[in-house]
Amino acid sequence: MKPLLKLTGIIETATGLGLMAVPSVVVRLLLGSPLDTSATVALGRVAGAALLALGVACWLARDDTQSRAARGLVSAMVLYNLGAVVILGAAGIGSQPVGIALWPAVVLHAAMAVWCIVCLRRFLFQLYHAEHGRLR
Repeated sequence: MKPLLKLTGIIETATGLGLMAVPSVVVRLLLGSPLDTSATVALGRVAGAALLALGVACWLARDDTQSRAARGLVSAMVLYNLGAVVILGAAGIGSQPVGIALWPAVVLHAAMAVWCIVCLRRFLFQLYHAEHGRLR
């Protein structure tokens, strides 16, 4: 789980900082059109702050992979990554043209969701066998 938390920390922190600093550029790369009102720019920055918070939380949890908090964080990341796949994928299917980074972002979020699920299953498997004895 440590590599997952480290990589997520790096990716989401960078994306969050990008959205906070230049939200219109990041959105243009994803969706092919810039944010064109002050309200959408503000919302993009709020999304950036949320991603920055997720990135920092993952980075800080990277050495605490056996705790319930880390398991909760990875569970939340499953929801976030699956949500990103659905929302960005629907945007890509429903609008043309799309930004150059859209489909790579969809693939990245899908892969991260799978990795999160694998880590959670492994954690639960180890927990079960720790409580019920070793494998025979």
